[in-house]
Amino acid sequence: MNTRLHIRSLPTGVPGLDELLGGGIPEFSLNLIGGTPGNGKTTLAHQIMFSLSRPEQRALFFTTLGEPPLKMLRYQHLFPFFDVDKVNRSIRFVDLSAALRANDFDSILAHIADAVRDFSPRLVFIDSFESVEQSATSPEQGSTALRGFIQHLGTIMTGRLITTFLIGEYRSPEVESSPVCTIVDGILWMSQTSHRDATVRKMQVLKMRGQAQRPGLHTFRIDDAGIAVFPRAQIASCALAVPGRGPLGL
Repeated sequence: MNTRLHIRSLPTGVPGLDELLGGGIPEFSLNLIGGTPGNGKTTLAHQIMFSLSRPEQRALFFTTLGEPPLKMLRYQHLFPFFDVDKVNRSIRFVDLSAALRANDFDSILAHIADAVRDFSPRLVFIDSFESVEQSATSPEQGSTALRGFIQHLGTIMTGRLITTFLIGEYRSPEVESSPVCTIVDGILWMSQTSHRDATVRKMQVLKMRGQAQRPGLHTFRIDDAGIAVFPRAQIASCALAVPGRGPLGL
C-alpha cells in the first residue's frame, strides 16, 4: 500500500506570503531569508516569529555581531505584531557574539545546541548568518568546513523537530556559490530597485522543497503594520473550441 508523506505547512502571518510559498513554511525545514541590506529581512523574520510563537511552540532568535539586540528590538517594538508579553516566555533572544569571537564552527555550534536544549524551541532564527560564516571561515577551513557546519546544524534542528530560518545579507552571485544555497530547503529573496522617483521592493521564492511555490518577482511593502506581499496575477492556460477543429490552445 502506498502512503504519501504529508508535510505540514506553517502559516507565516505575513499577508500574501503564504500564497507565494505554496501554503506556508514546511515544518522542520531549513530556510534562508536573503538579500542586500535594508530590504526588511529582520522585520520579515520577526513578523513570522511573533505570528507563530506560543507557549507550546517557542522560538529562539540568535543575534550576531551585525546588530546589538537592544538596538534591533528598539525598532522592531514599533510594529504592532511585536508582542512584548511573548519575550522571555514564548520567545528568547540569544547573543552569539561571544561564540563568534572564538572563530571556530565547533564553538558556535555548541553554543547554539546548548541554547536549544535549554529552551526547547520549535522555531530558530539566526540573524545574521553570513556573520557566522565570516567569523569562522578561514583559508584553512574553506567551504568544506562551512558545508559540514550547515549540515550538522540542520541535523540538530531537524532531529529536534525545529523549523529554522537563516537570515543573511547576500548578493545573488554569493548565494549561488555558497554551500548554504544547496543545503537549505527554502530560499526567500528580498530586493529593491529604483523606478523613477520611487523605490520598488520585490520578493522571490528561489527554492522551496516539497511544494509548488509561485514563481517570479512579487512586490511587497513595508509600512507601520509590517510587511505585506502582493502576489502577481497568474494567467491560466485556456483552450478555445473552434468549430470543426476541436480545442485550440492559446
